[in-house]
Amino acid sequence: MDEGAAHADGHGSRWGAPEAAATAQVWVTTADGGKRLERGEDVSFDGGKQDVDIAVDASARGQQFTGAGASLTEASAGLISRLPGGEREKLMKGLFSTDGDGIGLDYLRQPLGGSDFVARLPYYSYEDEQGSFSVERDRKEILPLLRQALGINSGIRVMGTPWSAPAWMKDSGKLEGGSLKPENYEAYADYLVKAVRAYAEEGVPVHDLTAQNEPLFETTYPSMGMSAAQQADFLRVLDQKLGAAGLDTELFAYDHNWDKPEYPLEVLEKTDDIERVQGAAFHCYGGEPEAQQQVRDAGGRVFFTECSGTDSDEPANTFADSLKWQTENLVVRSLRSGAETVVLWNMALDKNGGPHFGNCGTRCNGVVEIDGGSVAKNAEYYSLGHVSKFVDRGARRIGSTTQQPGGVENVVFENPDGSRAAVVLNSAGSPRKFSVTESGHSLAYELPAGAVATFTWPAAPTG
Repeated sequence: MDEGAAHADGHGSRWGAPEAAATAQVWVTTADGGKRLERGEDVSFDGGKQDVDIAVDASARGQQFTGAGASLTEASAGLISRLPGGEREKLMKGLFSTDGDGIGLDYLRQPLGGSDFVARLPYYSYEDEQGSFSVERDRKEILPLLRQALGINSGIRVMGTPWSAPAWMKDSGKLEGGSLKPENYEAYADYLVKAVRAYAEEGVPVHDLTAQNEPLFETTYPSMGMSAAQQADFLRVLDQKLGAAGLDTELFAYDHNWDKPEYPLEVLEKTDDIERVQGAAFHCYGGEPEAQQQVRDAGGRVFFTECSGTDSDEPANTFADSLKWQTENLVVRSLRSGAETVVLWNMALDKNGGPHFGNCGTRCNGVVEIDGGSVAKNAEYYSLGHVSKFVDRGARRIGSTTQQPGGVENVVFENPDGSRAAVVLNSAGSPRKFSVTESGHSLAYELPAGAVATFTWPAAPTG
């Protein structure tokens, strides 16, 4: 039997039931890329409990699942738009549909204006000259692709995030760095309301909004410093403007790394009377995912909204390293720490990790790599797909025992229809045999080193 395939322990049915034991479907991605979301043989809940056992407890209920995806940055949109028609259609269906080998992405975090991943310079905002608001640059490639994605999957939810206020609103007088002048809080809130309205008029509703990407990082591309106290004050103004415009867009604080949870906690405390402020968004570039739990424990929702794939020091190891790191940190640990979303950064980049004009110490990677007319699916495609294809919006995380990094790690969800989806990573350096047990019934399985599997079964197994 192929390595990683299902195998029974030879005991047969241990409960003497007249009907067959429940079975789980399984999909596997291996570290060498030999299997990529490949359907394996079904495995029955008629095995023996192993020394490593994932005990599933559906009575222990955690946060809901809201979605998985990435960002159709201008860099990504330009590359995808230039694909030959057939290849573009195939890629978009693969990304946003669950049919066939599609992974069904359903959450997109969209820069509102320029970011470090524009298709070309200059950087831009929607109102570079005061009084001349326009999303015209986004109409060229970004908005048509967003409409195409929504046509494939109408359930896609969109978050809008600005990298900077227009330069004239800032003390620096430029898009790169600096802070929003307090006297321009209302003008900036009006600007974001216009952006949400403009996108809606283009057929792209913006459901969620953050006030500033990475507010603690001022740099050489569009960026803007904003303290927690300033953000709390600004969110109060933005809430009033959104309300006056009749918009139900929800607000999330912070949108920066795991290492400063005190920032969103301060914002949420100071805005706890504003229903629209739902929680906080996090990135992966500093700290540990468990920090998110502090926001969840304080009553806030947690959205994980950005992590860029990068090349390994030894490029040949990139697929294996990325699959393992992302599944461990962005799927298992982040979701076990309260996150409702798994959102990577660029949806597509070229063979040079571009086009981009920012900071990538090692080459940045998108969900896919586009080289001319050809598309290659990176590890990011599969780390997302092991969740997005099988966990539906509104699913609830349920209890499951797990090993720590370096072992067999997992996260389990119960979908709205009662079905289960368990994402399991073998982060050990050798194959590991384990069991998944629910309601006294166990399936036994073995995963190669660094491999990921998603198990789905209809409901609590009975025999």
